[in-house]
Amino acid sequence: MSSLQHHKFLSRSPGQGFHHHHRVIPIRYATSITTITCTLIKDNPNSNHLVSQPQRVSRAPPVIPLTANDPGLKSTWSHRGWVATGCATVLFSLAKAAVGAASVHIWLEPVLAGYMGYILADLGSGVYHWSIDNYGDASTPGFGSQIEAFQGHHKWPWTITRREFANNLHSLARVVAFSVLPVELVCSDPVVLGFVGMFSGCIMFSQQFHAWAHSTKSKLPAAVVALQDAGVLVSRGQHADHHRPPYNNNYCIVSGIWNDLLDRNKVLEVLEMVVYFKLGVKPRSWSDPNSAWTEDEDAEITI
Repeated sequence: MSSLQHHKFLSRSPGQGFHHHHRVIPIRYATSITTITCTLIKDNPNSNHLVSQPQRVSRAPPVIPLTANDPGLKSTWSHRGWVATGCATVLFSLAKAAVGAASVHIWLEPVLAGYMGYILADLGSGVYHWSIDNYGDASTPGFGSQIEAFQGHHKWPWTITRREFANNLHSLARVVAFSVLPVELVCSDPVVLGFVGMFSGCIMFSQQFHAWAHSTKSKLPAAVVALQDAGVLVSRGQHADHHRPPYNNNYCIVSGIWNDLLDRNKVLEVLEMVVYFKLGVKPRSWSDPNSAWTEDEDAEITI
């Protein structure tokens, strides 16, 4: 029944006021931008007459998916500056490690430290990915934009393949620049610097590895495909399981080497139970996936 049809049968006697004890019956009419609430008030407790008191309640417009040429997917000079700074920080750490190793004639320890940095970066990427997928929202201090971006990624996974390089990496590059530079300034141990340089470099580029895991092999450089096939980088086939029900696995996005161990032993599920019993906070993965979580398969890519 339309709003006009409702109002046709509504009346109000002249001079009659409204009192706090009157019965209120809300009726909502939704439009694309505004919800109209028509409140029906019984003007007299002993009467069957109803009067209307329409109210307009503003609400946020529906979220529109990014198109392939959306400005939000483009790199800015600020993005490029942060990525350049992050890359310089990583390279400085590795170069300082190499110089230090050469000066004391040790190579095995720094190389092994770098390898451990690569292995643990995959674990770190998984724990971080799990945490922002399941906890917090856009208003969370410090992490709100990342949480919102990852939730949008679940809705429209293809957007990560359309993000320009610096646009995709600048947030992590900024974190690397601020966290790694102090270590480089105070430390000269080639083993420590080898670990820090490789760990931070893999973390910073994890979003690029993630983007490659959403791309088809035909669109990737041959070297990237070879690294994915060799298990050095997370593959499209492995990461695809993360975007399928129950949406609670395959969080690691560097090499994916930790995914099987974490999922098979339900390590992250145990962490979810600990968080719930200690803080009373449920992860998003416990809820039935809704339209804000699952992929919009009908979304079209506009080139």
